[in-house]
Amino acid sequence: MDHLPFLGQIIFRYIDTYIHTLRMYVCMYVSILRGGLIMEAAVQTCNLIKIFSREEIIKNCNMTVPRGSIYGLLGVNGAGKTTIFKMLSGLLIPIGGTVKVLGMDIVSKRDEVLKNIGTIIETPIFYEHLPAKENLEIHLSYMGIENVDITSVLDAVDLQATNRHPVSKYSLGMRQRLGIARALSHKPQLLILDEPTNGLDPMGIRKMRELFLKLVKEENMTILISSHILSEIQYIADTIGIMVNGTIVEEIPLETIKSKYPNGLEEYFFNIMDGGQRNV
Repeated sequence: MDHLPFLGQIIFRYIDTYIHTLRMYVCMYVSILRGGLIMEAAVQTCNLIKIFSREEIIKNCNMTVPRGSIYGLLGVNGAGKTTIFKMLSGLLIPIGGTVKVLGMDIVSKRDEVLKNIGTIIETPIFYEHLPAKENLEIHLSYMGIENVDITSVLDAVDLQATNRHPVSKYSLGMRQRLGIARALSHKPQLLILDEPTNGLDPMGIRKMRELFLKLVKEENMTILISSHILSEIQYIADTIGIMVNGTIVEEIPLETIKSKYPNGLEEYFFNIMDGGQRNV
């Protein structure tokens, strides 16, 4: 009879694996029905749940981000966008559901996932006494990445490697550009950007827009981005996800929105927020 506990463990693992696989297939089917997103996914969440202080912040949230595309996640303040980004980045652990990032489970393969993603979530933190170049050198050393042209990375975000001023002297816009440079310096497969244009002037916003489009086109990068500047998302996104009260209520190609709503993304977004017809 001593073998029974061991046998029970085997049965439990088999059932757990079966349920996990079944959930993933259900989520893929739901994604296809909701948005026709049948491309290989860079991000796939299924029935994701997160609770803080007994309050369910993320509620059975399903998301599909196709590889090699830009996905714009929209929602009002407090909808749960940053919490989702933190779970996708391994900063928070979900209490329910599954998260696949680049085909890997974020909980069991966290370290491997982190090698292949770049993030800006909330306010970027730097070594304040060091200039931009040294900050990137430390980051790349920590990531175990060598032979990176840091000057080119900084040039891409309009920062100068020769600038010896410490980051503590940087404006908000310069700090944000440095955060973007750090996120992409190790050439990740996926960028997760939470309000990346905060603090940027109009020229800086346009520069970042052009950079994001270039990264997708030339590097086949995937970008998951949130912003309250709807016009900027309309310029760059391939797919839109709308988050309301902790769940994504709709995922839809931007081209579909443009064909159904004459005034574009803003009209569509406010229609959803005002309780209008969700399915277009």
